[in-house]
Amino acid sequence: MSAKYSTLTASLVSLIGLTGVFAATPADAFTLTLLHNNDGESRLINAGPGREDFGGVARFATVIQSLRAEATTNTNGSLLISSGDNFLAGTQFNASLQKGVPFFDSIALDLIGYDAVTIGNHEFDFGPDVLADFIVGFESSVPFLSANLDFSNEPRLQALVDATTGPRIAKSAVFEVGGERVGVIGATTERLAAISSPRNVGVDANIVGAVQAEVDRLRADGVNKIIVSSHLQNIQEELNLVPQLRGVDIVIAGGGEQLLADDSTLLVPGDEGNIFGPYPLIETRDADGRIVPVVTTPGDYTYVGRLIVEFDDAGDIVRIGDESGLVRIAGGDLPDAVAPDPVVQSRVVEPVEAAIAELAANVIGFSEVPLDGARENIRTRETNLGNLVADSLLWQAAELADDFGIQTPQVALQNGGGIRASIPQGDVSELATFDTLAFANFVSIVPNVAADKFKELLEWTVSGDLTPEGELSAEGRFAQVAGFQMGIEIESAPGSRVKQVVLNDGTVIVRDGMVVANAPAISVATIDFLARGGDAYPFDDAPFTSVGVTYQQAFVNYIQQVLSGQVTAADYGVDLNERIFQGEVPGFPLPTDSETPPPASVPEPASAIGLLLLGAWGASSRLKRKQTVVK
Repeated sequence: MSAKYSTLTASLVSLIGLTGVFAATPADAFTLTLLHNNDGESRLINAGPGREDFGGVARFATVIQSLRAEATTNTNGSLLISSGDNFLAGTQFNASLQKGVPFFDSIALDLIGYDAVTIGNHEFDFGPDVLADFIVGFESSVPFLSANLDFSNEPRLQALVDATTGPRIAKSAVFEVGGERVGVIGATTERLAAISSPRNVGVDANIVGAVQAEVDRLRADGVNKIIVSSHLQNIQEELNLVPQLRGVDIVIAGGGEQLLADDSTLLVPGDEGNIFGPYPLIETRDADGRIVPVVTTPGDYTYVGRLIVEFDDAGDIVRIGDESGLVRIAGGDLPDAVAPDPVVQSRVVEPVEAAIAELAANVIGFSEVPLDGARENIRTRETNLGNLVADSLLWQAAELADDFGIQTPQVALQNGGGIRASIPQGDVSELATFDTLAFANFVSIVPNVAADKFKELLEWTVSGDLTPEGELSAEGRFAQVAGFQMGIEIESAPGSRVKQVVLNDGTVIVRDGMVVANAPAISVATIDFLARGGDAYPFDDAPFTSVGVTYQQAFVNYIQQVLSGQVTAADYGVDLNERIFQGEVPGFPLPTDSETPPPASVPEPASAIGLLLLGAWGASSRLKRKQTVVK
């Protein structure tokens, strides 16, 4: 623990008299056990490769049952709250989509028995209708909470707000625990529209105002114990929120997955170096000077947070129990291992495992080379996997454009943040394609994008901050591209880094940082997430058409139909980086005194695949050139 947090903890002990296990407290004291987690993100089986003995919803359910029993014995009762991102695109959630309502995630969370669930950003990744499906899959009436979202323009979600049997979606909920009323208020990141797909859900960016209004309403109704469960993407956002609020007693943060622990906390191996601070954080005071504990957990069902608090008659926290902290979820032969809950295991874990095994057994192709989707690469530089995904977008969009009466695209843009995993050399399974392209993103075409708007889009993709080493920081907005080549200077200021853009047919769009005179409009293949402005791409509400194929299916179709099941080193070699250059595009030197670019022939494609993409619809960049890799 840092000296900073040690001092803060000592300060809180002095201020509110932390004395540990409540044996000496008055008989009429009200003590609450708050159990919580966040960012489960459909990690239903376990915490993932290398961490198989940790996490998993069946083990999580067992631990929750045990902690609730302890709370019934030692305190006045408990609440269990999720702070958002309860499901996430990928192979495990794909099993739910294939199965239909109720989703496996809905079944698991319902069996675990949450009292309240905060709505996070990933709940909207498949659009509002899938969120509605997720909620109606619960047999219980657990409320889903967010004070700053407006569902009035989404009929299915608004119907859940207006449910005659009691709202399934609400700004807040009040629970009776041990004869006392406890209010829980939800809040969702103001960046929702930029990082997910909420469609017509309104987002109030004034989170302070939305939360405070609900606090005031609850307090006017006599509720004097209030918890805010928010999903703001980083715990620092919650720490910044607290000093602007009045009347809040506890804040649960979601989305950042920071680790709060001390030297005695039993951690998942590898987490030891990731401690953000102690549990709870007590460095912040509200607008009235009251200390407000802030808590969170890492994701993937690896821990449950337990905060034991004693309230006085005025609803102020006067004591925090020594047993507060993270409880690890473990299995195998570990000393704290628990057996999976048999009902959750049989109804959720086992059918999901079977669905994944089926995907793993379905081989859709073979790759001669490893395909690089590592986060630090796919979000900072051109990679062979990025090229392959972008080519598949461009090909699939071109194949279907006529069916929709739309201009055939010349270029493709795929955000690096939408590519989630590498693919090893060897057989490519259907499972690998879902791991890599995990979201419900649909291939889309944005026609007639003006040349200056296209440059603006490209500038945005490379506008991230620079690292101390002078390289681009890893940002989900960074684009993997097809159909053109781009020369950039990352040392230039954001907004002026794109120096050259040359289509694969030799048409120069940008030269020396300027859009050339009479540059044509461009038809862009992309995913609907970006076309709607996801990752803050500045398409500015331009009309677009989805061609009804997900980017994952387009990837499979491209490998099977265009590449005949073979991803070759000649087409997608590890070192064949030929689309994004630091400096000028080879073969198209920057002129110094002429508006008209010097004549340049298009180099020969490096393969038959390059010839197909370039000749048929101008999409290939398999050009025999070398480049300085942009990192």
